[in-house]
Amino acid sequence: MENFITGYPGHEHEMRAAMLEVLGKEKYDYFFDRFLDYFFTAADVKFFASVGLNCIRIPMNHRYFMDDLNPSVIKPDGFKLVDRIVDLCAAEGIYTILDMHSFPGGQNQGWHSDSGLHRATFWEYRDLQDRATNMWVEIAKYYAGNTWIAGYNPMNEPADPQHHNLQAWYRQVEKAIREVDPHHILFLDGNTYSMDFTGFKEVLPNCVYAIHDYATMGFPAGQPYKGTSEQKDTLRRQYERKVEFMREHKVPIWNGEFGPVYAGPDETNHEQINQQRYNLLGEQLSIYKQDQIHWSIWLYKDIGFQGMVYTNPDSPYMRLLQPFFAKKKRLGLDKWGRDDKHVKHIYEPLIQHLKEEIPERFQRRRYPHHWGSEGHVHRVVREMLVSELLTYEYASYFEGKTME
Repeated sequence: MENFITGYPGHEHEMRAAMLEVLGKEKYDYFFDRFLDYFFTAADVKFFASVGLNCIRIPMNHRYFMDDLNPSVIKPDGFKLVDRIVDLCAAEGIYTILDMHSFPGGQNQGWHSDSGLHRATFWEYRDLQDRATNMWVEIAKYYAGNTWIAGYNPMNEPADPQHHNLQAWYRQVEKAIREVDPHHILFLDGNTYSMDFTGFKEVLPNCVYAIHDYATMGFPAGQPYKGTSEQKDTLRRQYERKVEFMREHKVPIWNGEFGPVYAGPDETNHEQINQQRYNLLGEQLSIYKQDQIHWSIWLYKDIGFQGMVYTNPDSPYMRLLQPFFAKKKRLGLDKWGRDDKHVKHIYEPLIQHLKEEIPERFQRRRYPHHWGSEGHVHRVVREMLVSELLTYEYASYFEGKTME
């Protein structure tokens, strides 16, 4: 449940804790059970089939399978949730790829790893890595004979500062999965958010290597896409950098994620902006078609941010939370997909202060290096501290709600 999909701030486990406090256990269970039932139904699969899609990627939180306070017990509830989606898709002839989107300790520094941290501590503790491998063994054992599952995407967007720890874990998890399920394909993401394969030294058997090919021209902070030859060259060059390892080793490429952020009807020139982003999508798809690589767009459904479809603005959920969504947008809490026009004057002095006080040669020492001081400030202050505190405000909108 990435936060922009339903509109909460921060991390999923923090949001769930706040909702549990407000709703109590019975209403909390009821709310999330109903949410998961209604979010994806047979009608959604029929829609996929109608537009010609033949495979979808299912992102999963490790907490559905594993309680961090009782990690040796694999919970059956996670399998029930996945079974329902896999079976619905199979009924329409659509394959699924199982993607583990969060890990104990966090496999990356982003909010979408649901760690609540600004460090990927998964790479610092062997016991966390072993727990994740054991979880995948149980998942692979359970789905070994299911031919409607195209394969497993063991880790979404890893970000290992040392680069070699990821390779070691891939070798470990591949060997462990093969012992219980020798047939399913493994889709292995590159390092540094699926963009960097420079540290990869070997090709594992029956594995496809996965990039995530987001283009900054599709985000509010990027230059608008005009379809110039220079911009097309940039798209091709960024893609080629990511797939160099696959070309060298003659292994398949899979683009597990890509897609722009869309402008809402309340934004100036939203139709023009969105047309530029549709054009960008078209150019990216032409590259993938030319190279005959497969892809999975991110994402299907949300409240009006990045989804192929979005929630009706007149629905009770949207009407209830509209003031909060407006505040979240004004504060730019989804930093990667919003502009800073309302809060620039708050963050710029802090960033400037760090640039003045920290010697230039150390400003990019913290990994991911390309974030620089600015990116790490936004991660810690905006996406963690401010977002966590506002999580309680989000949950407060549900105070006093009945089951109905």
